[in-house]
Amino acid sequence: MRIRILSELKDEEVLRRIADVLREIYGEEVELELAESLIDERFLNPIRRQYDAWRIVQYYQHIPEADEYVLLVTDRDLYAAGLNFVFGLAWRRVAIISTHRLHPEFYGQPADRELFIERALKEAVHEIGHLHGLSHCKNERCVMRFSNSILDTDYKSYMPCEKCLAKLRLLRS
Repeated sequence: MRIRILSELKDEEVLRRIADVLREIYGEEVELELAESLIDERFLNPIRRQYDAWRIVQYYQHIPEADEYVLLVTDRDLYAAGLNFVFGLAWRRVAIISTHRLHPEFYGQPADRELFIERALKEAVHEIGHLHGLSHCKNERCVMRFSNSILDTDYKSYMPCEKCLAKLRLLRS
């Protein structure tokens, strides 16, 4: 398998670092494509002023080739039914992450580029983990732990725990 990143973000450093860490963890070829606009107003819930992550991943199911997963990267605020927001979502062979709530400034904190990039890496690894068949993990330090808040994201590592790595090896064999 390979991973194709489609991004509305033009921040090459963030995208390069995401690609590097996905290569490191999943051992797969990673391709990066910039797109003018992946998420348009058809996915917007005007009452919430957020974009429906489920509708987006369902809409993009037609684009992965047989041997690839697709990761969409956006700065739009995402939600899923029953949740106030999501940092990301994965279904079948398409995942999406949003950087909207990953900036420290969103929480009234000073800008911290390294913290922002670290959060983006964790969300990308987490969602691609789902595409590889990993589920949420109970280990609070594992990247596959569900993040209910940005504090959960900050606490966990960007790496899967030993148990999740073993599952990943089993799923790939």
